[in-house]
Amino acid sequence: MTQTINLTAAQAMVKWLSVQMTDDGERFIEGVWAIFGHGNVAGIGEALHGIGDALPTWRGQNEQTMAHAAIAYAKTMRRRRAMAVTSSIGPGATNMVTAAAVAHVNRLPVLLIAGDVFANRRPDPVLQQIEAFDDGTVSANDCFRPVARYFDRISRPEHLLTALPRAMGMMTDPQNAGPAVIAFCQDVQAEMYDYPADFFVPKTWRIRRPEPDAREVSDVAAMIAQSSRPVIVAGGGVLYARAEDQLAGFAERHNIPLVETQAGKGGLAATHPLNFGSPGVTGSGCANDLCREADLVIGVGTRFQDFTTGSWTLFENASRRIISINLHPYDAQKHLAVPLVADARVALDRLSEALGDLRFDACDPSARSDWLAEVARVTAAPEPNTNALPTDAQVIGAVQRVARDDTVAMCAAGTMPGALQVLWQASRGGYHMEYGNSCMGYELAGAMGIKLASPAKEVICFVGDGSYMMANSELATAVMRRVPFTVVLTDNRGYGCINRLQIECGGAEFNNLYRDARVETQPEIDFVSHARSMGAVAVKAGDIAALEAEIVAARGRNIPTVIVIDTDAAPGTGVGGHWWDVAVPQAGGPERLEEARGRYNANAALQRTFN
Repeated sequence: MTQTINLTAAQAMVKWLSVQMTDDGERFIEGVWAIFGHGNVAGIGEALHGIGDALPTWRGQNEQTMAHAAIAYAKTMRRRRAMAVTSSIGPGATNMVTAAAVAHVNRLPVLLIAGDVFANRRPDPVLQQIEAFDDGTVSANDCFRPVARYFDRISRPEHLLTALPRAMGMMTDPQNAGPAVIAFCQDVQAEMYDYPADFFVPKTWRIRRPEPDAREVSDVAAMIAQSSRPVIVAGGGVLYARAEDQLAGFAERHNIPLVETQAGKGGLAATHPLNFGSPGVTGSGCANDLCREADLVIGVGTRFQDFTTGSWTLFENASRRIISINLHPYDAQKHLAVPLVADARVALDRLSEALGDLRFDACDPSARSDWLAEVARVTAAPEPNTNALPTDAQVIGAVQRVARDDTVAMCAAGTMPGALQVLWQASRGGYHMEYGNSCMGYELAGAMGIKLASPAKEVICFVGDGSYMMANSELATAVMRRVPFTVVLTDNRGYGCINRLQIECGGAEFNNLYRDARVETQPEIDFVSHARSMGAVAVKAGDIAALEAEIVAARGRNIPTVIVIDTDAAPGTGVGGHWWDVAVPQAGGPERLEEARGRYNANAALQRTFN
């Protein structure tokens, strides 16, 4: 007779999660972020309390930002470990939808356990229940379906026997990794069931390294051998595959220059002579020149997002062809690329073997050195005794000058992602950017997630006043848990990045900076006092020199430090860049709009018409 264990469904779920292991003998789900409400406090809350440190629970301030912390943790752990987040029903659950989209776009595992309505429907409609007038099976949690890689609704206790292994199988699959959503009916959480005892036997989940098809290796190797000006575009897949050494070895052996996407930046140290920086909209001048001239583009673990490709106007060589090395055929076949479907580490090894001692002519090293000189110029400290506010580039320069090899620069939205991509000289592993979804509000929670995953790293969070205002509450969580990181808060009094885009698209300055918004009084926000009120160390840096000193002073503290500095909203990076397709109105507007429309039409004519 099969042995069974009588547990509530919630108890069974947490017990099962606590014994799902990695190759390193660690739990794959490190723990559970939780805000309790009706829909998870009685069932899941009791179960988490009961299991204790076997599956630890952490309290946060907002469901979305708790999930952002979990996502940053998974990204930093290169998808080898993950976290779970649980919510009540209604707004608690839908708060996590945006975070699910972040995880989905970035191919990152996170387990979202959302409380749901009563399966038995006896008390319907319950508080916070969304009723679909023509579909009795729908709840608010159906909002997750487009942004979940795996979705299941637990309306019977035994559903866990199939739902949990399916969710874990997806999260640990390098081809399909992403967010798993378990919509857990609140009455079912509390129901008892006789679960098979062997369901709770510890299981090790191995992250596979899919081998490439030999014919695809042969085809791709032949294309490389026939090219004369190849360039490598390295994406986040390199980091997830832990293929940094293989990437460097491949580039060096065959003397192929390399550029890095936002997700791939830091895979190769910026000091490497074959690293020409970043391509596309926020690309370096030398990288974009390489991409324009390339007759073969070798994508490694990249989705070829529009920022990377300059909205498909960057690769100008008429004979240019594209190779895409990717885990999933969906990504590998984009834009009529020749696919090589495999793990990046394995693929690079197999390709290098096939190419033998093939080496390409050296690319011009002066282009790279000239570019670095330009970066040094725009990031240099301003002349002393001037009243001008510093630029974002100068802020980056200040942090760069005092950065160490263990410094991780991180961000997500606004001005700083583009400025950091083009200007920040990352050490290997020293960059973390959420730019798949570019989600405002990711920054502070993400910095906490990075630090939890890499306690020995110095984490520098760049955030503008706009993103800070949108989601700052996990600063209090980091203080409570003694998770130290440094926040560089640039205050340009509004959304300076989008204000510049508005101007570029021919629009009037409207509703982005506070001065251009319909407000009775422009706010004078004391960010220092605000951060201090949540327990952080907070200071105002009066100039660039003070900023450098405060970055150094923050080291050694066991709580977050927030350094506020006023910046000029007008300047961009001043160097690099490429066109980005943001549609300009076809009719109406003043002369500046007509000029923007002319620029838009000229660039749009260069775009590829297929994807």
